[in-house]
Amino acid sequence: MSSREQLSDFLASIERRAYKHAMFSVRDEAAALDIVQDAMLKLAERYGDKPAEEFPMLFHRILQNTIMDHFRRQKVRNSWFSLFSSFTPQHADEEFDPLDVLEDDESPSHTLQPDADLQQNQILASIEAALLRLPARQREAFLLRYWDGLDTAETASAMGCSEGSVKTHCSRATHALAESLKQKGIDLSWESN
Repeated sequence: MSSREQLSDFLASIERRAYKHAMFSVRDEAAALDIVQDAMLKLAERYGDKPAEEFPMLFHRILQNTIMDHFRRQKVRNSWFSLFSSFTPQHADEEFDPLDVLEDDESPSHTLQPDADLQQNQILASIEAALLRLPARQREAFLLRYWDGLDTAETASAMGCSEGSVKTHCSRATHALAESLKQKGIDLSWESN
């Protein structure tokens, strides 16, 4: 049985990676935040009393299911909106909130070397763009294995597939990412396990 502190520590340690994972899947910041929050609440409400060792696998499964639920709701919503879109006026002007684009200058990760910071941001943007171009299952396997650090068995369980499928998806993802980044002049060494 886990304690509240163990659950809280786990959720604090996973929130940034889970957000990035959701962002890569849904490509919408607000939706990604909602998905992660929903997944965290579901874990706490339904499985908060499970042993702490089970949290990573349970959370990733819940996160994947929440992402799939989001896509199902979007599909239904889009079909209704497209049906009624001819009855509503289209507004081209959207409000811009400058607070949405401000950066936190007091962040401990902020470097003092603008050129190195710019180069790192460009490389990360290229990696994120390459990740977004991967097929969904390859991206999911890659993120679970290399971003979240799950082993092959845990990834297979979270994805609901065999370990062989996980290895195949990861291999294809790493080769596709390496090729995509190489075309942009970025040569990273991928270590496949």
